[in-house]
Parts: sequence; C-alpha cells; structure tokens
Amino acid sequence: MIDVERIRRDFPILGREVYGKPLVYLDNAATTQKPQCVIDAISEAYCNVNANVHRGIHFLSQQATDMMEAARDKVSQFIGAGSREEIIFTRGTTESMNLLASSFAQAFLKEGDEVIISGMEHHSNIVPWQIQAARYGFKLRIIPVTDRGELDMDAFRSLLNPKTKLVSITHVSNVLGTVNPISEIISQAHSHGIPVAVDGAQSVPHIKVNVKELGADFYAFSGHKIYGPTGIGVLYGRKELLEKMPPYQGGGEMIKRVTFEKTTYNELPYKFEAGTPDYVGSIALATALDYVQEIGLDAIAQYESELCDYALGKLTEIPGMRIIGNSDHRSAVISFLVGNIHPSDMGTLLDRLGIAVRTGHHCAEPLMDRMGIPGTVRASFSFYNTKAEIDTLSAGIERVKGMF
Repeated sequence: MIDVERIRRDFPILGREVYGKPLVYLDNAATTQKPQCVIDAISEAYCNVNANVHRGIHFLSQQATDMMEAARDKVSQFIGAGSREEIIFTRGTTESMNLLASSFAQAFLKEGDEVIISGMEHHSNIVPWQIQAARYGFKLRIIPVTDRGELDMDAFRSLLNPKTKLVSITHVSNVLGTVNPISEIISQAHSHGIPVAVDGAQSVPHIKVNVKELGADFYAFSGHKIYGPTGIGVLYGRKELLEKMPPYQGGGEMIKRVTFEKTTYNELPYKFEAGTPDYVGSIALATALDYVQEIGLDAIAQYESELCDYALGKLTEIPGMRIIGNSDHRSAVISFLVGNIHPSDMGTLLDRLGIAVRTGHHCAEPLMDRMGIPGTVRASFSFYNTKAEIDTLSAGIERVKGMF
C-alpha cells in the first residue's frame, strides 16, 4: 500500500508553488523529481569521495571506484541481468540506443539486411538506426500502429524474414502509454534467431523488469526517469553479443594497451565506457533504485494504474475530450486533445494554474503523423501524484476550455 503523503515529504520540490499556486507536477514521463536521499547521495559523493575512478591508487579513488562498481551490481540485480559485465553506464537511453546502433551495425549489419522498429518509437530509437542505415545500406522496416494505439502483431510477424537481423522496440510508448507485448515480440523474433533490443525508458520506473525472464538481448533506460540524476543511464546487453561488438568511443578506460601500431581493448563492460564516467551519477542512481525497491515496484504499478484509471474517468467526462491511444494495456501516461484547442495553448494556460504537463510531438513525430495530429497534451503520473491533483487537472482543463 502506497502512503502517498509520506512519500511526498521525501521530494522537496513538491512543496513549492508556481505562479502562486501549489505545484501539480504531471510531466513524469519527461523526467521525475528527486527524493532527498538522492540529492544527499550526490552531495555526499562530491563532499567525501570525489576522485577519478579505476585509475588511482589513493584512498579516495579506490573508494569512489568501489561505490561505482557497487552501483553496477545494484543495477544488475534491479533488472535481473545475468552478469555485472552486461551493465554499461551511459548518459541515458538516447546514448544507449546510439551506442547500440553504432556498434551493432558495425559488427552485424550489411547492405540488404533489415532492422525492425515500430511506428510508436521515440526518435532515439529511430534516428540512430537511420544514421547507420545510411552508412551500411540496411533497411528499416516499421511495425504499423492501429487506431487504438497498439502494435499490429500480425503485421509484425509478417515482417520477420531471413534478412531481419534485429528488432528494436519500445516497451512502453511515451505518448500513448501502451504497454507492448514484449515477451511475445521477443519469443517471435527468437524463433527466427533474431535478437531484440528494448527501449525501457518508460517501463523501468513503473513496472518490474527482469531482462532474463523477458529474454531481451539489449535493454536501455535512463536514471532521471526513475528518480535518479540526469546524465546517467544504462545499456544492458547479453555478454556474448557485447563481446562481438566494437567500442563506441575511444579513449581512457576502454583500453588495455595503446601503441601507435595497435590498441588492445579493455574487457566488458569497460570496453564501452571511454573517458571519466559519471561515477557520482551512478552512485546516486543506485540510491534511487534502493528507494524505489523500498516502496515496491508491484505497489507502484498498482497505485499508478489506479491513478491512471481515475484520470481517464475524470478526463473523459469533459466535453470535447479526445484521448489519443486506447490500449487495454497501458502505463501511467495519458495524451489528449480538447476540441480545437492547440496543445501549446492548453499547456501554457494550465501552467499558469500551477499544472505542469507536456505538449508537442513528444519526440515521436511519425506517430503523430500516423494519428493525423500535430501533437498532444500529455499528463504522466508517478507514485507521488494524488487523485486530488488529477481533480485539479480536470478543473484546469475545464477552465481553459471555457476561455475558448
């Protein structure tokens, strides 16, 4: 059971006002707020253990290294990875997907091959593949999205063929909230010997994820969406695939030995972690994961589902309301339009009422084109949100609607 009032006290920013109104923060799909324990972990690391990792023999360097590697162990345990060597620290999901696209393409893709993505992908799971497709000559094949905002699974199955070398798919849509049938997608792909990469940016904060149980070959997520700091993220990859992939960047830490004639690369995961890593970010991410586990991911999923259902009930009562995406399997995201009100106008006026929502195409322009709309207003929920805040959102929408 979620004690939301106690939880809210852990987040200092939730007590502030915006334009003289209590902050109602409903932009959690973009980034979540940070509990005091995460803020303290960042401060503690800089005040007491700030030293470059892996390279120093002095006490602070060894202590910082130990804490960063303990964070790697925490991430591995949190997502059910088979080995700590399979956890690569990145700057976030976007860098994780760029790393994957670059290295996987160099190792495994050639002209005439195919990579399958879907029509509901975030740009970070589209553009990196387009860049590599232009370089290597492979083709992108797209799983269509139905009017309900779900993947056309029959079409997906028809796309699988001997030319398919990878399926790269979002677990949860950042626009529609649709929870895709990842287990089925992976099973279907694996039956053809095709690996699957999963964009987990919108899933890891809301539902329990075990990459081994899913069978995912790659899985990416961002720290800042799961109550951790910005600038830290994770790419999980199966060891046997990562070992065959070349480094994404060159420089310190990813090498064993360098001469002008030849460079020998470091072992996993360091082969993919060139330069000074965000060790403070990894330490604070581990603190955030501990915080989430203390609340309980099952309890989080249940509470956020109740919030989402309540919000759908309130919003659909508003005349002129149009919910974009109506999957029976959804996470804590609702995108909507109201009458002919432009999303930016709605968002700007809600902001003056202290209500923070996201407007625009949400880095998913092909999906907007598919739905025949320029953008949406998006409300996204966390376990620190309340039904009273949803009432405030509903009343705010009604008030803005009255202005038009």
